Amino acid sequence: MNEQVREQQAGGGGLLLWVSIALALAGVVAYYVLGSQPTWMRWLAVVAGVGLGALVFALSSLGRDFKQFAIEARGELRKVFWPTRQETWMTTAVVFGFAVIAGVFFWVLDLLLAWATRTLAGLGG
Repeated sequence: MNEQVREQQAGGGGLLLWVSIALALAGVVAYYVLGSQPTWMRWLAVVAGVGLGALVFALSSLGRDFKQFAIEARGELRKVFWPTRQETWMTTAVVFGFAVIAGVFFWVLDLLLAWATRTLAGLGG
């Protein structure tokens, strides 16, 4: 499907997106407006607002596109090669080993350069 057709179809989805955001925000605002009501009623307003917002989003074209994206992403995740536990530990050990070696190398290099600087500047003893 080309971009122009996709943009035309998303036109109605944009309105539903704003409606779903407004419903979710209305639920949060209701929590504060109902400050004198019992806590369970305030939280019920939040859950109702967010739930209705999620329902409206799911019914929009953007919601259907998001669902399709999630399905495709899950399919791609199944294709990923996951290393075994032993391979993960071996790779981690190699990385830490090289980090220690590099740290020692740069520490010794720093000591040598500091000694050379002190010697050339005549500050050392």
